[in-house]
Amino acid sequence: MSGNRDVFRRGRGRHRRRRRAPLKTVLTVSVLMACSAFMANAVNDDTTECGPLGNAVNPNCPGQAAAKRVDTPAKADNGGGGTDGMPRDGDGAGAAPRPRTPEAEGVYDRERCGNTSGRVLLTLDDWPYNDPQRSVRIGAQLQAQGVRAAFFLIGKFAAQYPQITATLRQQGHWVGNHSYTHRKLTALDDDVLTDEIRLGVPGNMLRPPYGAADERERETAAELGYRVCNWTIDTHDWEKVDGQSRSVEDIRASVRNATQEEKHNGVVLGHLFSNFPEALPGIISDLQSQGYGVCRNNGPVTDQVSYPLDC
Repeated sequence: MSGNRDVFRRGRGRHRRRRRAPLKTVLTVSVLMACSAFMANAVNDDTTECGPLGNAVNPNCPGQAAAKRVDTPAKADNGGGGTDGMPRDGDGAGAAPRPRTPEAEGVYDRERCGNTSGRVLLTLDDWPYNDPQRSVRIGAQLQAQGVRAAFFLIGKFAAQYPQITATLRQQGHWVGNHSYTHRKLTALDDDVLTDEIRLGVPGNMLRPPYGAADERERETAAELGYRVCNWTIDTHDWEKVDGQSRSVEDIRASVRNATQEEKHNGVVLGHLFSNFPEALPGIISDLQSQGYGVCRNNGPVTDQVSYPLDC
């Protein structure tokens, strides 16, 4: 029994006395547990700002728990874009933008010709009647400045000088359709309307004379492969003041004094037969000093104008 008693005593001793962990080990484990708790909180923390610049609702921000996300369209769009006409991402994270139809209502802006670049597109209409080669000289000057413009030529005259259209495109400028004889499209019957557009400069951009294009004209243009392109800034360079053509300074001032809304993604209207070409250097300088760029010339183009514009 003494032997068994000794065994039991030793056993009771082992059960009663617990070995104490070294102090260094205890401190190490405590630090690791504290760090783990901090990292868990940091990962789960919503870092979205509570201010108006945040794009998502943070339920931890006062008053935002029931707020609507700012990137949620106010209503459904059928063209794949938001209500502001800009493309939206798909429903899932990282999804590609949905395709959209350029002619969908609320997407393509006719007054801005599909310009979403923030820059200004300079456009020249009609024809330099007394000096046809003036077009390519203007084109060369703009090209030397790294500027891309759009020339909307009357088809009847452009057909007589096909090399001018080809040269302008080689210089890096878009050339669009300004009808065949510069008649007001809204005043024509259906057949004549179709001919005025069909016989104009081939391409996919149409500037209707006087900017006159209602639903019928736009639909006819679309059937023939054209988008309507108007303007946001009219220089009125064609007007006469006391029997005289508007001066270079007056034309320049009409762009300089235009509103920010008219300039941002803007389109400037001028004409090949007026003093507008002489005003272009000053117009470009004024726009740049006001913080606006103009469409950049990236080299030769085809008869197809991209959408959005490659400015």
